Amino acid sequence: MKLYINMWLQNLGIACSIASLFTLFFRLSDFAWITKSVYHIPVFFVLLFLLSLVIAEDVRKVFKKLFWYEKRKVQRPIWQVGIGFIFFLAQIGTVMVFYSELTHPQLGGMPLFLVFAFMNAFILTVIYEEIFYRQEKINEANE
Repeated sequence: MKLYINMWLQNLGIACSIASLFTLFFRLSDFAWITKSVYHIPVFFVLLFLLSLVIAEDVRKVFKKLFWYEKRKVQRPIWQVGIGFIFFLAQIGTVMVFYSELTHPQLGGMPLFLVFAFMNAFILTVIYEEIFYRQEKINEANE
């Protein structure tokens, strides 16, 4: 059951990242009329999110093959980077699409939402690991 929830959350993060980044690209182009909003939710985002849910599993598998995940002796570091990157992109994309007014405050020249997204991604990765990979830690401690 944990493995199914784990894959579902990863696919949800990938789908959110894909949909929000494509919505942002279209919003900044000459095709901004595609991203019209209904109750502050871009219709294009919703359609892309549903489409991205279908392909997110394949995208996740391609990245696993690209980084030789299954062939590595120690899979944990690449797993942590992957989950952190999914969390980071999902947060940045969500802010850029839904809360673009939060992109203006800066901290020493860097947009503040990037700093918060990085910190949140780090914390979420640690929490995610504690929830889904606790059994592996217990098994390693027992050996």
